[in-house]
Amino acid sequence: MTAIQPRPARATAARRGVLLWPALLLLALLPGVLPGLINPLNLGEVPLTPDPPLWRLTLTHLLLVLVGTLLVVLIGWPLAVLVTRPGREDLRDLAQTLVGFGQTVPTLAILALAVPVLGFGWQPTLLGLVLYGLLPVVGNAIAGLQNVDRGALDAATGMGMTTWQKLRRVEVPLALPVMLAGVRTATVYNVGTATIGAALGAGGLGEPIINGLSEQNTALVLTGAVLSGLLALSLDAALSLLLGTERSS
Repeated sequence: MTAIQPRPARATAARRGVLLWPALLLLALLPGVLPGLINPLNLGEVPLTPDPPLWRLTLTHLLLVLVGTLLVVLIGWPLAVLVTRPGREDLRDLAQTLVGFGQTVPTLAILALAVPVLGFGWQPTLLGLVLYGLLPVVGNAIAGLQNVDRGALDAATGMGMTTWQKLRRVEVPLALPVMLAGVRTATVYNVGTATIGAALGAGGLGEPIINGLSEQNTALVLTGAVLSGLLALSLDAALSLLLGTERSS
């Protein structure tokens, strides 16, 4: 007969499991580790001491993702609150259509259209991150706010709470887990989207990928891809612990 693992023990095991990806990312960023693993594959050559260093590219990539995600939250959550107020069903449908449109346009097309206005560098890249991150953030926020228990809202009304008080004390706290899940999804999406920004001079882990493609150096492409993947998995793991939404093991 198989013993049932106690719930606290399962939670501890899950926390230990999600620490694997950040540990692997830090290991890969140690000088010479990743080039030493990739160069023997004979796919090209990765310098043992890349310039700029891999840790700096990773930090730049991380900052791009975090700033982009923060902008998405600052735009997406107030928008979701606005369109979920009673009597704004048409506005809600319009908002969902518009944020969904952002993901139907290829990333390169968005960046190419933004360059004449915003120039090269961080600005057009952040625009792409915001457009691609809005859909999960706004979609989850709308779903969370719309599915708040009506009994809780009726009780708040009976207690004499104003509309603002109900939003702040009842709706947002109850919808917050779903809203945060959307932020987690957008953050992971943005790791991949940010790699395109290297073509516009934004830096980050897309830089070795772009350089590898132009030089026909598959080893450089693999270096950027591996680090981007590890960063995405690390952020997903960190957010699962921070938001209390770790996956069951």
